[in-house]
Amino acid sequence: MESKKKLPAEAVDLYTQFIHGDLSRRDFLAGVQRFAVGGLTAAAIVEALMPDYALGQQVSRDDERITATYETVPSPDGHGFMRGYLVRPFSADSRSETSARLPGVIVIHENRGLNPHTEDVARRFALENFMAFAPDALTPFGGYPSDDYRGGQLFSELDRDKMTQDFVAVARWLKARPDCTGVIGATGFCFGGGMSNRLAVLLGNDLAAAAPFYGGAPAAEEVSDISAAVQVHHGALDTRLVNAYPDYEAALRRNNVTFEGHIYPDSVHGFFNDATPERYNKPAAELAWTNTIGWFNRHLRAA
Repeated sequence: MESKKKLPAEAVDLYTQFIHGDLSRRDFLAGVQRFAVGGLTAAAIVEALMPDYALGQQVSRDDERITATYETVPSPDGHGFMRGYLVRPFSADSRSETSARLPGVIVIHENRGLNPHTEDVARRFALENFMAFAPDALTPFGGYPSDDYRGGQLFSELDRDKMTQDFVAVARWLKARPDCTGVIGATGFCFGGGMSNRLAVLLGNDLAAAAPFYGGAPAAEEVSDISAAVQVHHGALDTRLVNAYPDYEAALRRNNVTFEGHIYPDSVHGFFNDATPERYNKPAAELAWTNTIGWFNRHLRAA
């Protein structure tokens, strides 16, 4: 299969349904067969749709500009504890104790657990002079299983209330760390975008900013609890979420929440994920990243 040949939008949508658990593996593979024409085999289409985490790595795990560790955070109201990936710029740790303190960003994965792409995004934040923590919701099952399909299956078995409390515990842990300024934000993708919105509701003044990517909005009556500055990102072709966004926008405006909304042309659900090249829209992703870094610089940095 030629790498530059774009698959039909319907095939990409099949993958989106599959990773959200709306299609079984069998139904996904059967659906792909419809597009096996013109020299394209079903196997080649599946290969093109599956994530390639090496392709999507922008910052190496052993990049000398970062310091990264895996940390375990107590979560007494959740599953007991939550493990995640903590990344800081190496330069920060060579400064005095005061100047080494950085604003924190929680980076929340899609609904498959803490895969290599999300860890890479955390490293990107460290290079923008933030400390980033990427938690793994699959901690109760031993963490991300190195297989997105299996990760999605495990994800569906999680107790959602306990999982939400795990993320709340992580946010408060990050905010209280002595190497954090005490000002934190949250961003995430798909499930992670929805959880970023959820944290904005639950944390109130403890969350300074959120940048949800293609995530579900909170209920309109909950928006009054948001104190964070919210920057929303959607792909224009992600019609379900785009059509729902005006209600969220109206609720944010009605409750005097500082916000921005960005709808990126010619972009599908998952457009930011460069590990899934058939969904990735490079110009949109780069603009969304610029917007997000600008938003967090504005709302997380000390005046």
